[in-house]
Amino acid sequence: MVKKNAAKNHKSHHGTKIVVAQTTIINPTNMSTLHTDEAFTILTGKISNAINRTFLRTFAREGVNITTEQWSVLACLWKEDSLTQQAICNLTGKDKPSMTRLIDNLEKSNLVIRIPDNFDRRINKIQLTTEGKTLQFKATEIVQTIASNTLQGISSEELDVCRKVLKKIMQNIA
Repeated sequence: MVKKNAAKNHKSHHGTKIVVAQTTIINPTNMSTLHTDEAFTILTGKISNAINRTFLRTFAREGVNITTEQWSVLACLWKEDSLTQQAICNLTGKDKPSMTRLIDNLEKSNLVIRIPDNFDRRINKIQLTTEGKTLQFKATEIVQTIASNTLQGISSEELDVCRKVLKKIMQNIA
């Protein structure tokens, strides 16, 4: 919940009046006032962006020419090759147009191929190429190193609580 406080008047050193509006974010659970930079949605956004930048920089430095979005698709296929595009959408939470673009780019990079379904020509199975399979070890090693560094100093109990809270938030949004 966002609560706007009354604007405060300040005088500049030139004598002109300046109106400064303040916004306070209220935590509805305990109604305590939070500083804007501590707001949950802002914090989770900052964390997501920082992790994404770390992945992109590390992938580039290590010669792994994929994005984090492409990695999410490849990770699904490394776990179970030959998935439908819809199955990958469901696993990653991405919409069909975004997935089409991702798979197009992975195909251009020779990491995946589309195989038409034998029974329904509207369905394509997405399969890893040899190059896509070869990338698994290096990319997974990078991701595991980043995850280990990112979670350093966080106990398994703290991580479990965090997972539970984030899952509940996702359920509330859905």
